[in-house]
Amino acid sequence: MKTKDEWLDEGNGALAVGDLAAAEAAYAAAIGIAPDDHEAWHALTMARYKQGNYAGAIEAGLRASALDPNDQMTWTSLSLAYVKENRIEEAEAAAAKAKVISWGGKIKLD
Repeated sequence: MKTKDEWLDEGNGALAVGDLAAAEAAYAAAIGIAPDDHEAWHALTMARYKQGNYAGAIEAGLRASALDPNDQMTWTSLSLAYVKENRIEEAEAAAAKAKVISWGGKIKLD
């Protein structure tokens, strides 16, 4: 049985060669082992985004942001997915959170 880190590595390898479905499946398997792992949720966000599953990317990105609200890349990824869904106000809010974090600030979730 693979560990969470082995699934993440497999997902990263699949993502690197463009096998997005395999990457998504590997990241989902990592989440199955460690449902509170921020890295796995953010990786799933990006795999879904790259497949054009923007609603799914937002869902995963929101889970990742709840697990680590002060990760700049998570908010940036969410902003990109919101733009693709034409949810501009939410995209701008997520981008602003990423900017605050880049300046050394902290985010407090509502």
